[in-house]
This record gives sequence, C-alpha cells and structure tokens, in this order.
Amino acid sequence: MTLFGKEHVERYRATDGAEGYEWQKGTTILLLGTKGRKSGREYTHPLIFREHDGAYLVVASKGGAPEPPAWYVNLQADPEVTVQIKGEVFNARARTATAEEKPQLWREMTEVWPAYDEYQQKTAREIPVVVLERA
Repeated sequence: MTLFGKEHVERYRATDGAEGYEWQKGTTILLLGTKGRKSGREYTHPLIFREHDGAYLVVASKGGAPEPPAWYVNLQADPEVTVQIKGEVFNARARTATAEEKPQLWREMTEVWPAYDEYQQKTAREIPVVVLERA
C-alpha cells in the first residue's frame, strides 16, 4: 500500500515510521512540521528526504507546479520547524540552499527521486532544495 497526504502522516506517527518511512522506489520519508504564516496552525507534510552532512535535504517541487508548496512559503515566514524521522522528533531550522550549494544538493536529491529533473522542466520557477539543520 502506498500512503499519501493525511493518511501517510497518521500511519507514520502511529507506527514511528514502521509504516510510511520507506516509500516508493526506495525513497525514505520524513515528516516536516511547519506553522501556517497566516493561520498560525501546525501542519505536517510527508516529504522525500536525504541526509547530508548531519542535515536533511527536502525539495520544494510541488510536482513542477508554477507556485511553490505552501509548506515552503510557510517556512520562509517561520524557519523554525519540527522533523520526525522514524520515532525521533526534533526541532530544526530550515533554510534554502544557496546558489553555490544547490547544484550538488540537487544532484543528491535527483539520485533518490529522478523525477525532480522532470518537475524542474515543467516550471519556470527555480525549485529550491531546503536544508533542515537540527536546532
């Protein structure tokens, strides 16, 4: 069974990632908690990730849509986030990879999910790589 959205978050949390950590095509998933920039509500998003030098990388692709995902806009307003990887939950600070960092980090992420290159071709916006660093 492939999990998506709210159900993915619920199963991941209920099982400490036993269900939902491993996802499609060998990818792994973390849960990213952000605060709504307008509502102040807490939101949780299951995202493909990769570890990199003690930090964690995610991609704000939204499948190549012309606008970024809401979670990315929210973390730009408030970069203090929560991250859950399997049973471990921790605070982190999110930042967009710099222009110097991005080419290497993009390659690392397309190794685990090659479709990111297709998503980038579908949109005029530059799809960001987000670095999540433990607080």
